[in-house]
Amino acid sequence: MPQTTLEQQIQTDLKQLAQDLVRRAMSGGATAAECVIREGDEFSTLVRLGQVETLKESGSRSVGVRVFHGKRSASTHSSDFSRQGLDRMLKSALELAKITSEDPFAGIPEPEQLGALSGDLDLYSADVYSLPGEERISYARRAEKAALDSDPRIKNSEGGSFDAATGHKILANSHGFVGEFQRSYCSVAAVPIAQDENGAMQRDYWYSVARSLDRLESPEHIGKVAAQRALRRLGARKVKTQHVPVILDPLVANSILQHIFEGVNGDSVYRGASFLAGKLGQKIASPNVTVVDDGTMVGGFGSSPFDSEGIPTRRTVVIEDSVLASYLLNTYTARLAGTPGIGPGNYFLQPGPKTPQQLIADVQQGLYVTEFLGMGVNLVTGDYSRGASGLWISGGELTYPVEEITVAGNLKDMFLNISEIANDLEFRGAVASPTIRIDGLTVGGE
Repeated sequence: MPQTTLEQQIQTDLKQLAQDLVRRAMSGGATAAECVIREGDEFSTLVRLGQVETLKESGSRSVGVRVFHGKRSASTHSSDFSRQGLDRMLKSALELAKITSEDPFAGIPEPEQLGALSGDLDLYSADVYSLPGEERISYARRAEKAALDSDPRIKNSEGGSFDAATGHKILANSHGFVGEFQRSYCSVAAVPIAQDENGAMQRDYWYSVARSLDRLESPEHIGKVAAQRALRRLGARKVKTQHVPVILDPLVANSILQHIFEGVNGDSVYRGASFLAGKLGQKIASPNVTVVDDGTMVGGFGSSPFDSEGIPTRRTVVIEDSVLASYLLNTYTARLAGTPGIGPGNYFLQPGPKTPQQLIADVQQGLYVTEFLGMGVNLVTGDYSRGASGLWISGGELTYPVEEITVAGNLKDMFLNISEIANDLEFRGAVASPTIRIDGLTVGGE
């Protein structure tokens, strides 16, 4: 949708403001400076049992500067865009930068590193705010109603929700870089509660998220899937402690992928707080594992024309056919490592050839995990132990729900024991994984 003249004028004014603040910082004695301006709008509603329980609509705007005095630096932020407020923010940053400790690796990227991707990455759609307020509430109400109407065992609900947000970011620095982009998203979700004949209750959820309204799954579909997920948990029981293959639903497989992300983060690596420190160029996963970080994907939830420092986003293979090929570094950690910086984008495990059903069919006895509980993960040692619930696999089929169990192992072994990866990669955020099978884990129960 074309921007109005007023919207264009506001954006031009903010770009000019960012550049002016950088110029004023340099005139005030800074040896380098950058300015970030963000603004956005947010709408959120929760409907429970047909009634609006919460309704929030807000807008925000903030400005921040980072200034350098040689190898000393300081950052200040403000939501006060008055002349006096901006003067105070800038004055504070300039004064602080003269008294902070020196850091030989501090600084903004070199001029030749700066830039932005050309072309439309399809990150913004004005239609997320095109609906009147009552119709936005209707999305939430329809999702919840579809769940409640789908089966008489759906007795209650934690609600249906609809969210929408837009954001605008401007970055300018003293090397002459100035860039901006807009983002939008909207989502609809339902969280029904199922109850069996004995009164035992189980809850589950489903959701859809998209850059534009017309790409959202229908509220009715969301409600029905959420209800099915809650119903399949009824009658859950424990299992005996045993070593079995474990298959992770994509929503929980994401968490394993997140641990890889945390492990290859440059800051963690160079603080010695990662189990993957010193593993560059080594085999750290099974041969079928390739993990990619790609900030250039059209419409991606982690895409942008440039990263947080003004460097064009790129596609980076983090793990290639089992080998750790790259850490994820910003300019600071890249200088520590003596390598180019890499900013995070859309982070995913490349899918395999089989369907999730084929992965399940290959397991005689095992666990299909639909939810992890707690945070029993040590990223320094890789030790892993988390509460879980899901469905028991017997004879290649999902047979009955299980709960009050734990899944334990070590991340180093878990990555090496990813024996199968399914073909159901779907992005519901910046981190995405298909269904995966991991062998050699301990499922703790009775």
